[in-house]
Amino acid sequence: MTKRILHNDWHDYLHKEFTKPYYLTLREFLKEEYFTRTIYPHMNDIFNALHYTPFSEVKAVILGQDPYHGPNQAHGLSFSVQAGVPPPPSLENIFAEMESDLQIQRPPHGNLVHWAKEGVLLLNAVLTVRAGQAHSHRGKGWETFTDQVIKTLNKKETPVVYILWGRAAQSKRSLIDTSKHFILQAPHPSPLSAYRGFFGSKPFSQTNELLIRSGQKPINWEIPATAINN
Repeated sequence: MTKRILHNDWHDYLHKEFTKPYYLTLREFLKEEYFTRTIYPHMNDIFNALHYTPFSEVKAVILGQDPYHGPNQAHGLSFSVQAGVPPPPSLENIFAEMESDLQIQRPPHGNLVHWAKEGVLLLNAVLTVRAGQAHSHRGKGWETFTDQVIKTLNKKETPVVYILWGRAAQSKRSLIDTSKHFILQAPHPSPLSAYRGFFGSKPFSQTNELLIRSGQKPINWEIPATAINN
């Protein structure tokens, strides 16, 4: 019997992916990469987005591109950094918009596990990266896997709100069943593009309005001052 990789209900939906040729090729690539180079996040954190937010609890999805490639930043959740690591500029802009949108105080850290536990799937399109080399694991197979995550979410009876920031995230739009689910789009929160429409887009309040309209409990976006580590 193969080792169970996912530890919650995602296993029931995705376990077949781990035996497909594309994933077996990706797995061999990753074994070599982790053995010979510095790769982020830690191999035990690769699937944290799925582990922290079970399929049955997903209310919203924030799609990122690939993990942060600086030391001790990435821990398997899009845009999130480990406690004790200064929030990168994009995350600072996300907090600024949250503050403006909801009039809640930004946290003193950049750990977004609270959002994940509230039902926000913090999914990157590519789940690993070489230290200091953005997009270095692009095109190795992760995109096929994360496409399948989105296709799987189409099966949910309750609507999911997709928050798509920037072109890379918006390229996944065609995978989303818009007859059932909602999409909110805006420019990426990067300092290069945040002033082109990210600021003022009110994604947090809009998400909650859509959830309430569809009979779901809104997300508590206010992140506790003390980071959640598990």
